[in-house]
Amino acid sequence: MVDALGIIETTGFTPAMQAADAAVKSANVTLGRWIKIGGGRIAIIIRGDVAAVNAAVEAGVQAAKRVGSVEAQLVIARPSDKLIAKFPIGAMTSPQ
Repeated sequence: MVDALGIIETTGFTPAMQAADAAVKSANVTLGRWIKIGGGRIAIIIRGDVAAVNAAVEAGVQAAKRVGSVEAQLVIARPSDKLIAKFPIGAMTSPQ
């Protein structure tokens, strides 16, 4: 069971990678994957316990804002198993 799911949405790939790097360095979280949303937007998926995901999302947002634009951030505590299945843990690759 995953305690929390975090999402950081940026405009551009560079801020997304900055966010991912800062997030995993700041707390004990697992990086899911990145998703190309369209219009140059990228979403980074973070998983872990609620406190760690909150800290990781905040650190990721701050890092991404230094080099680009953050469009949205979200932390979902105790997400549904059906939702978690849509965001598997894996390499930083875009879904096909």
